[in-house]
Amino acid sequence: MRLAGLPTADDSARQTNLGTRILRVDLQTQSLDDLRTDHAALILDPPTQKDLEIFETDSDADSLYDFCNFTRTEGGSKLLRKRMERPWCEAAAIRSTQQSVAFILENREAFKKLPTRFAQNVEIYQRQILLGVTRKGWFRASLQGLNVYYNHDRHFRSMVRGVQYTSTVVRGLGEFVEQPELASPRGEIVPLLAELKMLLAHRWVGDVPKENVAGSMPWKIFRLDRVFRQQAQDVILRMLQLIYEIDALVSLADATLDHGFVMPEVLDGAQRIEAEGLVHPFLKEPVPNAVRLNQEQRVLFLTGPNMAGKTTYLRAVATALYLGQLGMGVPASSFRFVPVERLFSSISLNDDIHAGISYFRAEALRMRAIAESIYNGHRLLAVMDEPFKGTNVKDAYDASLAVLKRFATKDGCLFLFSSHLIELAGQLEESKQIGTSHFMAQLGVGKLQFDYRLQPGVSEQRLGVHVLEEERVFEFLE
Repeated sequence: MRLAGLPTADDSARQTNLGTRILRVDLQTQSLDDLRTDHAALILDPPTQKDLEIFETDSDADSLYDFCNFTRTEGGSKLLRKRMERPWCEAAAIRSTQQSVAFILENREAFKKLPTRFAQNVEIYQRQILLGVTRKGWFRASLQGLNVYYNHDRHFRSMVRGVQYTSTVVRGLGEFVEQPELASPRGEIVPLLAELKMLLAHRWVGDVPKENVAGSMPWKIFRLDRVFRQQAQDVILRMLQLIYEIDALVSLADATLDHGFVMPEVLDGAQRIEAEGLVHPFLKEPVPNAVRLNQEQRVLFLTGPNMAGKTTYLRAVATALYLGQLGMGVPASSFRFVPVERLFSSISLNDDIHAGISYFRAEALRMRAIAESIYNGHRLLAVMDEPFKGTNVKDAYDASLAVLKRFATKDGCLFLFSSHLIELAGQLEESKQIGTSHFMAQLGVGKLQFDYRLQPGVSEQRLGVHVLEEERVFEFLE
C-alpha cells in the first residue's frame, strides 16, 4: 500500500524521462545569455551606458531602463535588464524580436492573461526550505506528515500557500496558451509558447486542483507539495522562467505603445542610419530632426553655440539606434538602420585624480577605445561631443583634423563629431565622406532664443561674450 497520490517507481521513471526532455528543449531554445554571445550582441562599454543614461542618471530622473520597464514580475524586470545590457547586433535577431513585439501589440488583451501575479510567490515557495513528506512507504510518510501538520505549523501554512500559488499559476498558464489569438505567434516568442505547451502536457498538470486548496485535507496538501517541490520542481521553475521571458517581451511592446514609438526598419548591406522626426525620448516638448549617415557620408561634423541642441542631438541618435537594436520602437516618425556591433559615446568624460588621469588623457583613452574597435574590424557608431577640449586650441584643432580625416576612410563605421572649432570646416571640404550641419541661436531683445532645428552647413556664431553679458558678469565685475 501507499499514501494516495504519492509517486510510485513508475512515476519516478517518467520524471527522469521528463528531465531529459526538458534538458533537450533547453538546448534547442537557448537562453538570452547563450544567444547574446560576443558576435551576436551589441556591446556598450560603461562610459556609453552612462552617457545614454541606460541604467543610471546623475539626478532623480528615470533611466532609460526605468522608462522602458513595464514588467509585472521581478523576474521579468531582471530579464529586461539583461536584454538592455546586451541588445542584438544581428538583423535576423532584431527582426525576430520586432515580430514578437508586433504580435503582442496586435493581441495585447490576450497577453493580459499571462499569469504573472503569483509567479514570484511560486519561485519563493520553490526555493525556500520547508519540511514536507519525503519518506517512502505509507507508514513512514504518514508519520512524517503528522509531525509536520501538528508540530510545524509555520511550515504547513507556507506549504498551503505555495500549493495554492502554484496551482493558480499552472492553471493560468494552461488558459493563457490555449487562447485562439495565440495560435499563430511570430518571432522569438514562438519557441517560448511551444515549450510552455510541452511542459503543460505533462501528466501531473491534469491533477492540479481548480478550487482553492485552503481547508483541504492535509494529505492532499502533502501530495501536491511533493509533486510540486520534488517531482516537478525543474518543470515549474522552467515555467516561471518562460513567464519572465514573455513578461520582458511584453514590456518592450508596452513601452513602444505607451511612448508612441515607431517600429524601425532593419536594413541589410552597408552601414547607414536614416531617420525623420527623430527626438530624444526624455524631452517633454522635443523638436524633431532628421539624420542621414551612410558610407557615402559616414561622418557628420556638427557645430553651433552651447545650449543650441548639439549634445541632445548626439544622444538622440545613439539612443534611437540602441532602442532599435533592442527590437522595440524608437522615438521618430521613421527610422531605418543597418545594425552595428559597437556603440561608443564620448560626452561626459571626467578626469581621475586617484588614477592620475587628466581630462585630456581621459579624452585620448576614449578615442583609443574607438580606434581600437575600428582596428579590430567592428561595425560601429561613435558619437563625440566636443573632443579635445582638455587641451589648447592649436592641439585641439590638429587632433580633431587628424582624427576626422581618418574617420572618413573607415568603411562600415558611422561618426557624429560636434565641435566649436569652425575653422576645421575649410579643411574638411575636400572629403566627400564628411558632412556638415549646425544648430543656431536667434539674437534679439532679451536672452538668446533657440529653435533646436538642425540646418546644413557650419555655424559661424560665436556667442561666449554675449552669454556672459546676458548673465551680467561684466556688470558685476565693473
